[in-house]
Amino acid sequence: MAKVIVGMSGGVDSAVSAYLLKKEGYEVEGLFMRNWDSLVNNDIAGNPNLNEHICPQEADYNDALKTCEILNIPLHRVNFIKEYWDYVFKYFLDELEKGRTPNPDLLCNKYIKFDLFKKEAKKLGADFIATGHYARTKNNKLYRGLDQNKDQSYFLAMIGKEQLKDVLFPVGELNKEMVRKIADDINLNVAKKKDSTGICFIGERNYQEFIKNYLKPNPGKIVDVKTMEEIGTHTGLMNYTIGQRRNVGISGNKDRHYVCGKDVKKNILYVAFGDSEYLYSDSCLITDVNFISDKRPNKCSAKFRYRGEDILVELEYLVDKNIKVSYPKKAKAITPGQACVLYLEDECLGCGIIKEVYKNKEKLFYL
Repeated sequence: MAKVIVGMSGGVDSAVSAYLLKKEGYEVEGLFMRNWDSLVNNDIAGNPNLNEHICPQEADYNDALKTCEILNIPLHRVNFIKEYWDYVFKYFLDELEKGRTPNPDLLCNKYIKFDLFKKEAKKLGADFIATGHYARTKNNKLYRGLDQNKDQSYFLAMIGKEQLKDVLFPVGELNKEMVRKIADDINLNVAKKKDSTGICFIGERNYQEFIKNYLKPNPGKIVDVKTMEEIGTHTGLMNYTIGQRRNVGISGNKDRHYVCGKDVKKNILYVAFGDSEYLYSDSCLITDVNFISDKRPNKCSAKFRYRGEDILVELEYLVDKNIKVSYPKKAKAITPGQACVLYLEDECLGCGIIKEVYKNKEKLFYL
């Protein structure tokens, strides 16, 4: 009987994954990862009003423990707090300081869930590992999850081909409604538990207040890109992303101004009023490209953000794992620091990190 170690998050997707694998006849055990210390910087101790809302990993662990009791499988626990800090959170802060918009979930999957977790599972005698991701794998290839609305292949695009070996995604062939129904039918404690959203280490906290713990606020000018006049003061470039309309900080704004650029050296936030003309580009440069697939097409589709639409692109392969990605029909709010994930139909080819953005061969002044 093959043994599977399931990454139990305390949510419904991993719970149903464990149930389905046990039903198929695998020997199933759970493993809960603790990746963040919610007491860091006294986030909880210093603010009792946030006691139940800041990255509630203990509550998640208790939910996972109850699920495993219901399924009659053991649950192990492992601490990756230091590793998460070193491999994920430090990168997150470094990117913010550069004025970029990072996505730490991709790094978490690469370094934590499909590396350190997998090694820990092997120590426990695992033949396979499994997670509750909405994705599919076959012959060491990664494919979109069947539920296009929940597909999470975007977040897996940075893992290596070797990391896909011995990996199972039990809910990849299901949609969310089916998963909820299965959980409800077998009376799982997490059947109606709300899905987690956003970045775990931020949780329900105010984003800007959280970032202040790590990056010193550095207010500067807000400049209207059309008139080049100063029209306000920003709270620090790390608090804004390209295309942002809410909470830009301009008096009487009413969400009509949007962020269209940053000058990190001069500490200027550029905004525009009205239509979105300054957000459109027709090509970008992606770096640190990771390919899961052996395929190297000249044309494919790309997602520039999770839940973003598929954009038809043309690829020009450059040196040092760089690719020029062109999209003649233009795309909106392509943001440095985010991942450009490449697809050929349902197969996820891999991804690169957006470094520079262009329009009519001219570099846009995002950074």
